[in-house]
This record gives sequence, C-alpha cells and structure tokens, in this order.
Amino acid sequence: MGTVYRKTATKPLPPDAETFTRKGNRVAKWKDRRGKTRSAPVTTGRDGSERVVIESGTYLAKYRDGEGIVREVSTGCRSKDAAMAVLKDLTDRAEKVKASIFTPAEAATADHQRTQLSDHFAAYLDHQTAKGLNKTRIANNRSRLNRFSDDCGLRCLADLTATVLERWLANRQAEGMSAGNRNEFRQALVGFCNWCVRTNRLTTNPLRMVAKADAKSDQRRKRRAMTENELRKLLDAARRRPLVDAMTVRRGKDAGEQKAKLRDATRQRLAKLGRERALTYKTYLLTGLRKNELATLTVGQLDLDGPTPCAVLDAADEKNRQGNAIALRSDLAADLAGWLGDKLKALQAESRKRGESLPLRLPAATLVFNVPAGLLRILNRDLAFAGIDKTDDRGRTIDVHALRHTFGTHLSKVGVSPRTAQAAMRHSTIDLTMNVYTDPRLLDVHGAIERLPALSLSGADDTEAATGTDGRAEIEPRKFAPGFAPTSRNSVQTVSTCDSGNKRGEPAPPRQETQKGLKTTCFPNLLQVEPKGVEPSTSALRTQRSPN
Repeated sequence: MGTVYRKTATKPLPPDAETFTRKGNRVAKWKDRRGKTRSAPVTTGRDGSERVVIESGTYLAKYRDGEGIVREVSTGCRSKDAAMAVLKDLTDRAEKVKASIFTPAEAATADHQRTQLSDHFAAYLDHQTAKGLNKTRIANNRSRLNRFSDDCGLRCLADLTATVLERWLANRQAEGMSAGNRNEFRQALVGFCNWCVRTNRLTTNPLRMVAKADAKSDQRRKRRAMTENELRKLLDAARRRPLVDAMTVRRGKDAGEQKAKLRDATRQRLAKLGRERALTYKTYLLTGLRKNELATLTVGQLDLDGPTPCAVLDAADEKNRQGNAIALRSDLAADLAGWLGDKLKALQAESRKRGESLPLRLPAATLVFNVPAGLLRILNRDLAFAGIDKTDDRGRTIDVHALRHTFGTHLSKVGVSPRTAQAAMRHSTIDLTMNVYTDPRLLDVHGAIERLPALSLSGADDTEAATGTDGRAEIEPRKFAPGFAPTSRNSVQTVSTCDSGNKRGEPAPPRQETQKGLKTTCFPNLLQVEPKGVEPSTSALRTQRSPN
C-alpha cells in the first residue's frame, strides 16, 4: 500500500510580505510576480531566518513497485481523491508485475503514458542535443514533431498511431506537399518512436509499418550538372560582374551603358569581391564541399604547403560528422595561397595604421571566404550575366548544391573509378554517387561505345583488324576506368590495370604508375590549368586499408 501527499519546500520570506497570527500559527501574505495574493505558513530556518512553507500544487504518490523499489511519482492531480485513484492503479500494476502478469518493462512503459507528448518531445530533443547533432537538424525535428502533434491534436503517446500518421500524410499529399518532404516528417516521427522504445516509453514502434513515399517519382527539385564551357563562363562572369554592375548606368539616356565613374578604392573593392566569388565557385567545383562546409572553412583547416594540399573539415561542420580531409588540386591550392596572402597583407596594413606589431600569419579562426546567406540569389545573377540557362529543357535547374552535382558528374566523366569518386564525394553508398550525383547527359557514352572491340561481318580476320595488320589503322586500346573497389566498408585496395601479356605473345602494355594505389585525374582543360588530379591521396582521405 502507498500514500499520497503534497511535497513541501521552504523559501526565504518575500521582502514585501506581511506576517500575522492565525489560529496560533504565524502566516505570511504577499503578492507574487503576477500580482496574485498568496499566503503560506512561516517557519524558522536553520540559520534562524524566517522562511515560508510552500506546498506543491499537485499530489505525489509514494509506493513500492513490482521489483520492490520505493517510487515517488507525480499524480498530476490537485484533488486527493483523484490522486488516490492514481495510486491504486500504480499499486495494482505492481502486484501484476509480482505475479508475472506484466513485465517490468511493460510496467515502466505504462508510467510514461500519462506524460504529455510535448514533454516527451522535449526530452527527445535534449537527447539529440547531448549527442552533438547539428543545430539545424534539431530545429527541423522540433518543428516537424510540433506541427504533426498540433495538426492531429495529440496529447500522449497512446494517441501516436500508424493510422493517425498515414491520414495526416495523405492530407499533406492532397495539399501538394512533396514526397521528399513527407518522408522527412515520417523520418522524424519514426526516429522519435525508436528513441521511446530504447528508453522504455513504448514497447514497440507503432509507426514502423508506415511506408515511405516514392520520392523519385515525385521529385520537385531536379538539379543538373554544368558543362565545362558553362563553368568557364560562370567563373568569368562572377569575376567581372560586381565591377560591371557598378559601372552600368541605371537611368537616363545612357541607361545600360558602362559610363558610371568610380573611385579607385571602389574599383579595387569590387575587383576583390569578384575575385572572391570566382574563387568560391571554383572551390565548390573542385572539392564538392557543401555550402555550410565552405562557409565555416577557416585558415587553420587548410594545409597548402604539404606534398598533398588538403582541407581538414571539423566534424561539427560536416554532414556525416566524420571530419574528413579534402584533397585540393595544385592550382586551387595556389589560388587559395594567393588569396590568403593578400588577406594577410591587408591585415598587416591595418595593423601598421594603428601602430601595432605586424602579424606574421592570419589567425587560425579566420574564415577563408565570406559566403553570404543569399548566395543563391547571387548565383542566379551570375548565371544570367554569363548567359547560362538556369533551367534546361528537362526542367532541371542550377542552384548552389548543383555545383556539388557538377563535381560528381565530372569525376565520372574523366574516368575516375566509382569507389574513388565515392570517397571524393564522401558518400555512404556508391548508389548515391553514381545515380544521384552523376548527370548521364554529360557522360561520353558514345565515345565509350566506340572503344569496344571491332567486330567485322566482311569475313576478314577480326584479330588482324583489331591489331592493324590488315593495313588499317590500329584501334585505340580501351580506356575504361579500373574496376570497382572492394565492397567491404571503409577499405581501399590498390587496383592493377596491367596485364602480363596475351596469348599471342605480344608485350604487356606499359604499367600505369599510381600514387599509393589511387589514379590521379582532373577536369580536362578547366580554366586551362595543369591537370594534377582531383581525388585525394590515401593519406589525405584518411581511409583505412583492408587487412588483405
């Protein structure tokens, strides 16, 4: 048997309290922050000061559970009779656990059924915060959970059923919400229920059987990769547009002409801005960084002087929270070094004006680029200035993330092996690299077909035709990328593309030298720079080698 009671606590006597005696006991009366008059008994604290005794607004129940442990739980009741009814339910459940009718886990689950759903949400989000998840992800989960519960009028965990979720998703579909957005709501709710199961708030996940929507057939935002010619136009437009726009007359008879007069300082500032934008785009295109990753990239994360230049991302800024090293092509590393060198000169000039000692290097926390929040709007203007269509004939568009799609597509276009491309893109699956981030329209499928073996129907010796001994030009050897890397997780294996010879005794082709097992490739002719390769070396990737 248990008992119910109101928990009491003491606090200092309010400064404006009036004390008086009622029925032989001292009582204090005061107004709280809301202006409501309150009264409470007065007692003497251990230090001799006067304190008021405050009772909790609801009753607590004290009982011994089925495992013999004394529990104190809030009944949430202001009436003693209602609190006694709650206590009876608790003691009855404890008896059923003793009789093995309920398991302790089922009993613990029942204790959470009376808790408000909003309190469960708050505990779940606190758990995600403690795990160190991205703040944006936590905020999105909070918004989705609260919107779903408010739309459906849910109050407790028992109200959270598969039928309720399926009906809500169907209504959102009728309103025009995309399949991908509906899947994000489903994922947030399923993740919450999985956490409830792990913390004994639910015995099973009631939403586990709710099916995902087909996002592929209802794709609202389709991105496309840019061609090499478009990349050159974009970088040139980004470099020139700030100064051209400032010099363009907006009104009057000379509207549209570049006749506006600018000060030298303004010209230098706009030229620097154009250079930064062009270098920002180039870094996107040659590294595949995401917007947040580039916006948070600092000077201390760059290693430009080593044999393999790279940028080491902080795990907190990266999507997969791994803290990978991103390989930098030699010309990009040189551009970044020049950009940071100019920033250091500007910092030294400011220090010289203030009479301070000149810094020898930029602070490690200095951001490499100033990536504005409205970068998409700037990109749209640069595309228009360059004469590049934002949307193609299939309705696919170019946005900031499409630059990452361009990086992945050109990796495949220049013959990078799928496993190496996956590592460069930092994807968890090869399917994401090959099917989502590779634009097949830019791949040279026709050229690949042309490099297949020649098969003659004229009766001539196909072998002679293939080797060129019949007087015709020799067929160029096949140039397909090396085969797939092993499928074991987080492993890299060196792939040899050399043969020891053929059956006709012909000499083996020359061995293709590689750097630590990874073939170097590049974007051909992009900005007319030396092709040094875009995928990182083994040491820069920080991948684990297979024990074999």
